[in-house]
Amino acid sequence: MPLLEIMPIQHQFGLPYILSLMTGDPLKMVIDNARKGVPLLEIVEGLSQDAVVIPSNLNVLAAILPRETLLWKLNMLKVASKFANSHLHAVKAQTLVLSSGRDQLLPSEEEGQRLNRVLPKCQNRSYSGSGHFLLLEDVFDLATLIKGSAFYRRGAHQDYVSDYVPPTPLEFRQIYEPNRLFLLAISSVMLSTLEDGKIVRGLAGIPSEGPVLFVGYHMLMGFELAPMVSNFLLERNIFLRGLAHPVLFIRTKKERLLPPLSQFDTFRAMGAVPVSGTNLYKLLASKAHVLLYPGGGREASHRKGEQYKLFWPEQSEFVRMAARFGAKIVPFGVVGEDDFGEVVFDYDDQMRIPFLRDYIEAVTDELGVRVRTEEDGEVGNQNMHRLGILPKFPGRFYYYFGKPIETEGRRHELRDREQAHELYLQIKSEVEKCIGFLKEKRETDPYRNMLARLSYQATNGSTSQVPTFDI
Repeated sequence: MPLLEIMPIQHQFGLPYILSLMTGDPLKMVIDNARKGVPLLEIVEGLSQDAVVIPSNLNVLAAILPRETLLWKLNMLKVASKFANSHLHAVKAQTLVLSSGRDQLLPSEEEGQRLNRVLPKCQNRSYSGSGHFLLLEDVFDLATLIKGSAFYRRGAHQDYVSDYVPPTPLEFRQIYEPNRLFLLAISSVMLSTLEDGKIVRGLAGIPSEGPVLFVGYHMLMGFELAPMVSNFLLERNIFLRGLAHPVLFIRTKKERLLPPLSQFDTFRAMGAVPVSGTNLYKLLASKAHVLLYPGGGREASHRKGEQYKLFWPEQSEFVRMAARFGAKIVPFGVVGEDDFGEVVFDYDDQMRIPFLRDYIEAVTDELGVRVRTEEDGEVGNQNMHRLGILPKFPGRFYYYFGKPIETEGRRHELRDREQAHELYLQIKSEVEKCIGFLKEKRETDPYRNMLARLSYQATNGSTSQVPTFDI
């Protein structure tokens, strides 16, 4: 303000400033136009015209907005800003703040961080490569962001099940493309079981009509999710609604140690919901295809030497719920994590180091939400922590979906806890059999090694299906 009072109006608006105000980042504009296939000569002509027209409008701008008027407007804005800032703490509504890292007009990123600290229920999404006109950029889609951040509402209260809107083909492609190389590298083998018990390659044995409950082994760090969810959608047009850890959805305190919620937008966009009995009930009632990992975070963050070991709770959590809706239960196993990495620094190692133990406890406390608090021992111990993993030369992922187990007509039978527990143990046994089958059969796969698969695809095309072991 003091500098503005003594500065001539012509000097208050430099050419780079106006150029960014009118058109955004020139370099980004050039790159975006080039991607669209706009001829280079046309791009250069457009920039040249802007460079000529903008300076000629400075005198017009000075006439429209005299210095006195500008000072009055800025002073009014300053007073209003102080009033608004003094009341931000009282805003109880859930808010989503968007900020641009290359905004040449306003300090958007710094302001976004400030608002995130001040507003009680605020989430921040930062776009480091975007300019001031974020909403006008081709790479940004507000509807996609609203869905991914779980801000869409059908009613007065948030409901992760009924509020969900599946991604459009374009949105799915934007999610799929960044993972294409990973999916190509692992060249997943998926097997399913037909009604007559025959094992086939592909997902032909998966029931088309819900409700269906998939119950299986949770691979290290959940690496199996992207190939499985993608293949179900591409091959069978089935959306898997996964029951996921609350860390993907909930923050009871401001983020300090936990990763930002923005890192999990893709999971929410693809249909994940917080794990709870209520959400499982709603999903089965809506005849969805539901993905459940009884081992949860304990399996996905297992210790050294515990790969393919199930850590299921003693209680049959899901059986009676599935029977209530006549859901088909599909047990499945997945192997391949030991061909991609090895745990070398696990939870037990970290808890022996005082400062890491304090860090793990602080992270878990910051989350403020625990799962399976009623369980004792290892299954109930799901503190948040990171693993030290030694990467390996990539192998291959193998999935085996067993024969669907019918619960239709067994509702009254499975009300009995003993009967339900017997079925629970049967399902667990089927998952272990699926894992054992895959571990044995993959030893005979001539394309288990990545180099062998790349050689095959170099000869037969990158999109060709790589063969595997005989079924």
